Amino acid sequence: MPDIVLIKANNQKRLYQGLSEDVSAIEPPLWLILTAAYLRDKGFSVRVIDAEAENLDEQETAARALAAKPLFVSVIVSGTNPNASTCNMPGAGKVLAALKTLSPATPRAIAGLHPSALPEQTLREEAVDFVMVGEGFTTHAELLAALQNGKARQGSLGEGGQISDLPSGAAPDLFDSIRGGLARDFSIKGLWYLRGGKIVSNPRPDNIQDLGSLPMPAWDLLDMSRYRAHNWHCFGHLNERAPYAVVYTSLGCPFHCGFCCISAIFGGPGIRYRPTEKVLEEIDFLVKNYRVKNIKILDELFAMKWDHVEAICDGVIQRGYDLNFWVYGRIDTVKEYMLPKMKQAGINWIAYGIEAGTKKVRDAVSKGRFNEEDIKDIVRKTHAAGIEVVANFIFGLPDDDLESMRATLALAKELNCAYPNFYCAMAYPGSQLYLDAIREGWPLPQSWSSYAQLSRDCLPLPTQHLTSGAILKFRDAAFDDYCQDVRYLNRLRERFGEAEVAHMQKVCEKKLVRDNY
Repeated sequence: MPDIVLIKANNQKRLYQGLSEDVSAIEPPLWLILTAAYLRDKGFSVRVIDAEAENLDEQETAARALAAKPLFVSVIVSGTNPNASTCNMPGAGKVLAALKTLSPATPRAIAGLHPSALPEQTLREEAVDFVMVGEGFTTHAELLAALQNGKARQGSLGEGGQISDLPSGAAPDLFDSIRGGLARDFSIKGLWYLRGGKIVSNPRPDNIQDLGSLPMPAWDLLDMSRYRAHNWHCFGHLNERAPYAVVYTSLGCPFHCGFCCISAIFGGPGIRYRPTEKVLEEIDFLVKNYRVKNIKILDELFAMKWDHVEAICDGVIQRGYDLNFWVYGRIDTVKEYMLPKMKQAGINWIAYGIEAGTKKVRDAVSKGRFNEEDIKDIVRKTHAAGIEVVANFIFGLPDDDLESMRATLALAKELNCAYPNFYCAMAYPGSQLYLDAIREGWPLPQSWSSYAQLSRDCLPLPTQHLTSGAILKFRDAAFDDYCQDVRYLNRLRERFGEAEVAHMQKVCEKKLVRDNY
């Protein structure tokens, strides 16, 4: 009987439509297994359910969690990129509702980036007893301790938190059915809950400053055969997308791009580095125990601090591993001298956040420290080093009009990178763009699933020049235009072979259904 069950809800088909079948990645839930490892290190027993990887619906997920008879259940909605939390809220909400229906007395919590950005709204909207703000490590542990020490686990709590005996096998009574909400107070940093119909909000907890103090993620709690890398990550070996792992070498980002929400979970911009030896120890573990070859370094900004990057690359090179990494970098943080060693270590892909084809549009979202020539120069040097580029672009940023979006597409096609990530601008909760939208009264999606880039009900943020539908339609047409361009197909053919050309043609045949054109 575990003390806690940690859940990643299944939202894959709703997020990716037909692309979920064989194109999109299935990524290991890093925040779940990192939280699990932290809790085990504190002496708690933990079970993990990755409903996405196992393709479980909310009823199956809830039933499995409750069958374990845990002290409480926590649904974590932090993915491994900025847009992977809010759009997963529908699946998380369904699991929480199913848990409440099946076992109202089992406490339910939600944690992650979206709840950290909107704790009050989450508490009021979802079938949840606790909302956790911040990274969640200490909050989970302290709540478990409070429930485990006899104050709630073995008795009914009155107004002052005193215990009265319960019949054997009775569920713990944490709640006051007359006033609504919890029947006692929890002075735990990061914990929000309702008491007497009013919200109780504890201060945000401190982030873990020494990342070396965190144990290795609990990989043993996952079925590693269920995870697969992104399709483009395995160009050249498309039939070898599994096994797949994600590794962090830092947490946070020192920049504050207006469209990005990643800092919501950390309380603001900033970056903390994980010790090199801990990173290499985990890579050793994944290679030796699971024969992992494809690895995403999920750091929001890996390619920046050279001594950190170099030490990790040197460690991988010394081990002689044949690995296939991809990492994030910025145009203005990646330098030419970094690239040869990164390539030697197996970093075969860098995802650059280029965002827009004009500096004016980038400036408006605090992404203007480079110009178009800088973009072309570093992409050219990255290609020269034998590293492929995933080029990230956003259509519909606040200063965008049809002409500037065409300029973005033209730049993308000129760069002719091995894979384009074309996004629509979204005012994700936790971002400056979201705050701007609230202040200015810009229309926002009415459903969290509408924040998902590839969902049927995707609804981008409109601009003063363009409707949401016009931006979405431009984005979808731009992807097809790019991927069916003769220059792009020739690049794939020359760099990887006919299989990759055929693959991308099949991807383009999987047309997305959109409600908001």
